Amino acid sequence: MSETKKLYRSRTNRKIAGVCGGLGDYFDIDPTLIRLAIVFFTLWWGGGLLLYAIAWFIIPEEPEGAPAEAESHLLTDDNQPIPGQNIIPDSEQKDESGPSPDA
Repeated sequence: MSETKKLYRSRTNRKIAGVCGGLGDYFDIDPTLIRLAIVFFTLWWGGGLLLYAIAWFIIPEEPEGAPAEAESHLLTDDNQPIPGQNIIPDSEQKDESGPSPDA
């Protein structure tokens, strides 16, 4: 049985409120295309910002426990890390090289 997709504002792929990132994740398209469409509708029709504001208000934010879309390809179907794949950001990894030579 396939898991149904839910529309959320992205926590990781955001410029303002994550609306375009969330729509991109939901429809499997590049969020940049959605951002360009918002700019186009704002300049041409004037309603792009209004649509964005409505979406910001209506679409819930992605839950904190949800895996980031950018890392989901490194997880199995039950959200377990694939053996041999590094999903810890470099900034969170411990420095195992020992003391620096400058010390």
